[in-house]
Amino acid sequence: MPATEPTLDARTQPEATGTNRSFAESTMPEAPMPVDGEDTEILVSREEFDTLQRDLDQALAKADEHWKLYLGAHAEMENLRKRTERDVQNAHKFALERFFNELLPVRDSLEMGLAAADETTNIAKLREGVDLTLKQLTAAMEKFGVHEVNPVGARFDPHRHEAMAMAPTDQAEPNTVMQVVQKGYVLNERLIRPAKVIVAQAPPPPAR
Repeated sequence: MPATEPTLDARTQPEATGTNRSFAESTMPEAPMPVDGEDTEILVSREEFDTLQRDLDQALAKADEHWKLYLGAHAEMENLRKRTERDVQNAHKFALERFFNELLPVRDSLEMGLAAADETTNIAKLREGVDLTLKQLTAAMEKFGVHEVNPVGARFDPHRHEAMAMAPTDQAEPNTVMQVVQKGYVLNERLIRPAKVIVAQAPPPPAR
């Protein structure tokens, strides 16, 4: 029989794997993957550890410094709040202190006038004393921004005047104040009491 070339059975040939790994790679055992929940050990050098420790100490020192600054600022704000509340309370209590200090001489003048009054009092002297006292009161009120509203002859202003009546007359222009029944007052341009007035009205036409 003629000699034939030896052949390999297809079943004995190594299968192609599709990957081209070296022999060493194929024989090296694979490193086990960490399992969830297990702690993994991280190895660092002494120099890296010292650096991390130094950074941690600096961060803790900075945090402590910021905490102390916060506590100081909080205490200062609390003290400021208490001082402000106390100042507001005092302002409410003593807001009129200066005003009443200005009124005290007026009261003193009235009391002295009453004490000196008797049946033989000179009316002219009494009138003069009352007039001086009134001037004292007016000056004290104006010092604090209180001014009278006395609109005789002025045009009627419903924002500052209160009409008590309308009076037909030919002695004044219609819709003007012909008489002030009670003066009004403003405090720093803010109306605190309107003037009570009688307003002029055109007279009715003569009967034919």
